[in-house]
Amino acid sequence: MTGNKNEGIKKSFVKYTSLNVLGMLGLSCYILADTYFISKGLGAEGLAALNLAIPIYSFIHGMGLMLGMGGATRCSILRGQKEQKRADSYFTSCVRTALGIGVILVLFGLLASRGITAALGAEGNVFDMTNTYLKVILLFSPMFLMNNVLLCFVRNDGKPRLAMAAMLSGSFSNIILDYIFIFPLRMGIFGAVLATGFAPVISIGVMSICFFRKDYSFRIDRSRPSVRRVADVCSLGLPSLVTEVSSGIVMIVFNMIILGLMGNTGVAAYGVIANLSLVIMSMFNGVAQGIQPIISNSYGYGKREDVKRVLRYALVTVIAASVLIYIGIFVWADPVAMVFNSGRDVILQDTAVYGLRIYFAACPFAGVNVIMAVYFASVDKPKPSHYISLMRGFFLILPLTFLLSATLGMTGVWMAFPAAEFLCCIFAVFCHRRYIIKKQ
Repeated sequence: MTGNKNEGIKKSFVKYTSLNVLGMLGLSCYILADTYFISKGLGAEGLAALNLAIPIYSFIHGMGLMLGMGGATRCSILRGQKEQKRADSYFTSCVRTALGIGVILVLFGLLASRGITAALGAEGNVFDMTNTYLKVILLFSPMFLMNNVLLCFVRNDGKPRLAMAAMLSGSFSNIILDYIFIFPLRMGIFGAVLATGFAPVISIGVMSICFFRKDYSFRIDRSRPSVRRVADVCSLGLPSLVTEVSSGIVMIVFNMIILGLMGNTGVAAYGVIANLSLVIMSMFNGVAQGIQPIISNSYGYGKREDVKRVLRYALVTVIAASVLIYIGIFVWADPVAMVFNSGRDVILQDTAVYGLRIYFAACPFAGVNVIMAVYFASVDKPKPSHYISLMRGFFLILPLTFLLSATLGMTGVWMAFPAAEFLCCIFAVFCHRRYIIKKQ
């Protein structure tokens, strides 16, 4: 019986994580496709504009994940405790909050995009391209937010294949439209961001199938708005927001420091690294988001051994994948950088290759940190989850970036990320021993 039970958990782990990793990889192609096509169609200036605008996309994406992951985690625990009505009220709160935030962001897009663009450090020809990208992203923000919320709930409703199909449909349509808008129609950066904006619309359209099926568990109810429910959701989902927002803030800081050290060529080189990082981190996030429904359900039903087993599977998976990824990047850094260097800029190429080999030494530590942050939230222990997310997102990476860049120049910039993730990994292990092992 124990063997069969273990096989059942392993199959669930493989099913949820593999489907979610595929979906997240597809989702990350939003920005990767933009990077490739913009580098081909608009050169280094277009690449610099995209890199300056990505932090705002990260913020919107993070807000959606915070509501989706936090709400879905709480609802999974409540369903395990046979409290479906309360679960519906949480789902309703997530939808209302996402729509409300979306309206506010649309207003920012209409009224304040140029001010935001200036604050990000864009100037010259890069300013207009960055402003265009930002404005359109903000106007589509309600769709980005709702897409992330619905993806999390559909996945937690036992439909990981549908969630994967929705993410991949949106991503593939983005790639196709990117090519059409940038090259045949010659719409420039507006075409690139318009293609990105259409992607969540298509994804939501695919997921809408489940709303007409009787086996879909979550329903919009008539419960009154509740600040307490929203605060609870935000607390559990905060690590997802911190991960995304901190990556955006880190990109802003990196961009400003690199602008001072190397100018737009350095920012373009960092754009190659930052966008590849989005893809790799999406794999780690895919594993983390894949284990969340299993761990939350198991925790809600009181199955502590299953929780520990799934965590072990996840850690082994991300560490093994990280080693393979880093070996691949180290060996093929030159051709990887060349893909995004359409102008064959020698300085950009050398800077990107050197940075790739240092920056991605962080992979195994970053993978463990992402898993541990989501794990703690999934077992209803938000404090250590918050600590880990804030440590890796703000309290380590930012001081290290300023310190190392001031002493080692561009080498210090590339070293800041692996140094921060390594120190945070030590902290995550400490949190696990303190909050979990000592209380068993």
